[in-house]
Amino acid sequence: MSKDAHKEKIEAQLRKMQAEIDKLKAEAEGKSADAKEKYQEKIEGMEQKMKQFAAQAEAAKDVGEEKLNDVKKGLKGMTDKFK
Repeated sequence: MSKDAHKEKIEAQLRKMQAEIDKLKAEAEGKSADAKEKYQEKIEGMEQKMKQFAAQAEAAKDVGEEKLNDVKKGLKGMTDKFK
């Protein structure tokens, strides 16, 4: 996979992560205070993971082709943890 294709895949993954967060925020609306608190904790955790993913993806922009596979594996592991 070329760097451009990899960049597009990362951007798509970030959009997917944000959509999942937005979905949880919508689900939290109209819930009890206790339920909202639980949703908020999950949302904050997901936002933190998304920030870490984005930071690692940003750092990967300067990686040479030979290291790109290692970066891909690391990013894949982060997206698996996001769920």
